[in-house]
Amino acid sequence: MRSADLDRPGAFRTVRVGRESVLVTRDRTGALRAFLNVCRHRGARLCTEESGEVRRSLQCPYHAWTYGLDGKLVAAPNLTKMPDVDRDRYGLVKVALREWLGYAWVCLADAPPSFEATVQHAAVERLGDPAAIEHYGTERLALGKRVTYDVRANWKLIVENFMECYHCATIHPELTEVLPEFAEGWAAQSFVGHGAEFGAGVAGFTVDGSAGFGRLPEVAEEQDRRYYAITVRPNVFVNLVPDHVILHRMFPLAEDRTVVECDWLYAPEVVASGADVSKSAELFHRVNVQDFAACERTQPAMSSRAYREGGVLVPAEHHIGAFHGWLREKLGEQAP
Repeated sequence: MRSADLDRPGAFRTVRVGRESVLVTRDRTGALRAFLNVCRHRGARLCTEESGEVRRSLQCPYHAWTYGLDGKLVAAPNLTKMPDVDRDRYGLVKVALREWLGYAWVCLADAPPSFEATVQHAAVERLGDPAAIEHYGTERLALGKRVTYDVRANWKLIVENFMECYHCATIHPELTEVLPEFAEGWAAQSFVGHGAEFGAGVAGFTVDGSAGFGRLPEVAEEQDRRYYAITVRPNVFVNLVPDHVILHRMFPLAEDRTVVECDWLYAPEVVASGADVSKSAELFHRVNVQDFAACERTQPAMSSRAYREGGVLVPAEHHIGAFHGWLREKLGEQAP
């Protein structure tokens, strides 16, 4: 979630991560904290709303166990008569959280892997320069548009689709008009440091190729008029263009259902001025709709014996094979 969504102490949001509900809140010091959204007493869901705000504490509606915004158990009926209940030990279960690019990133692992070696490494591996993504100043941008898509497909199909452009000439006419090299079937993600270049007559990353907004202040000359895509496994896509950033988050809800939340981020002055971002946002909205329809078309065949071996990867999709290998490793299987 975007850090700015929780703009004051007591603001909270709940998100689904795997089988768990995670509660993210801003404490009295202004820091973001994350916990499992489960009361330690009898397991009731602490917050049932998707978002909201409390004054000082979080209270379970079942038996009124009450927790501070730091997760510590601060009150419960007759708690003073129960000296064996350790308020620290029976506080909310903490979830690892890091802030980067203006978003809160959570990990449910008991021993989270290095954030630098996993999440941040995805950007370095793709762009070839640790500083390249910082030029976009994503944490300083403002939310211009947000769309939530309910996709009737497995999250892995969405990842595979995003990583390749073999399908671009078939289903993305607007995108290939802006980025002509995508019509050749090679995704920019296939190459370290390469960004797909805008077409000769294209003024901006918009649905009709018209001019967008001024280049973000720190975007380098060599990044101008180029589109970069980053897959942060398992569930985040980052799209970088000179005047804005598009970020997708996937929330798997079932084997055949994924909610995708997509943000379009612009310079704060663009959003504050009330500028019309519709042509800018419409381009990737159409890409999303086209992609998700393709994934939904593919989902019913996932249980077919015709797809038992996982399909046939053409050379332009070699990096999808790497994704499959990563997935098998995480599942504890031996790659064939």
